Amino acid sequence: MSYNDRAIGIFDSGLGGLTVFKAVRKLLPEENLIYFGDTARVPYGTKSKETVIAFSKEVAAYLLSKDIKLLVVACNTASSLALAEIRGIADVPVIGVIEPGVNEAVGGRAVSAKRVLVIGTTATVNSRAYALALKKKDKRVFSVEKACPMLVPLAEEGWCSGPIAALAVEKYLGPLRRKHFDTVILGCTHYPLLKKTISAALGPGVRVVDSAMAAARSAKAELETAGLLRDPAVERTAGRGKGIGGASNLRQAGKGENEFVVSDAPEKFKALALKLLKIRTGQIMVKRF
Repeated sequence: MSYNDRAIGIFDSGLGGLTVFKAVRKLLPEENLIYFGDTARVPYGTKSKETVIAFSKEVAAYLLSKDIKLLVVACNTASSLALAEIRGIADVPVIGVIEPGVNEAVGGRAVSAKRVLVIGTTATVNSRAYALALKKKDKRVFSVEKACPMLVPLAEEGWCSGPIAALAVEKYLGPLRRKHFDTVILGCTHYPLLKKTISAALGPGVRVVDSAMAAARSAKAELETAGLLRDPAVERTAGRGKGIGGASNLRQAGKGENEFVVSDAPEKFKALALKLLKIRTGQIMVKRF
């Protein structure tokens, strides 16, 4: 197998990173993808920095052992606290989700944010990663960060709409409406699953930015620069087999393979991936640490 045929690795603490997976799959349909959801240890956002780094390095090392060509850290908490440590053990490019999200909000757009609300996990907010990145991008931007720790458990249970989700979102965001933000950055990859509920709570006129497609564009740009995009014209043997990297797993030309791995509860992950994101995962592997 050529180096370009190797997979893109994507990981998150659980289900939320599938929003990034879906964006990468849409933008790069020919690429092979491996997704890891650390469902045994979700959420990362309530853990200490040391624990997040340890968990993130374990998952990254596992994906690197799968001989990937690019690693996407589809978790804002891991991106804010562990990106440097992950890059320290990686021999491939590593992309986080914070910088792409900030660029989407304030970088080079006709409509650039001036008053930004960032919502995220407690760990992401405490890291001030978004506040620092926003100031670095544009010192004129006024930003407020708000931790919304209950939203990840709600998303992981599939409660992304309805009265329970609306009540939780209103509790966090209702008092902030009077600050008249023009943009909200969804600083957790689980939060796009509650996008409609969040948008309704903030009211009309607030632009909602999530980093999923921005991260996918960064991944594509990285592969283009390195000359590592997979050639969709190369014919491959049809049929699934032992997983990405084995000849029996490669499909017809132009269509990349998907592989899903979790650290616990594969059937729940499979059901919610279909229910919330219309992603059919097929068989899911389990890797426990």
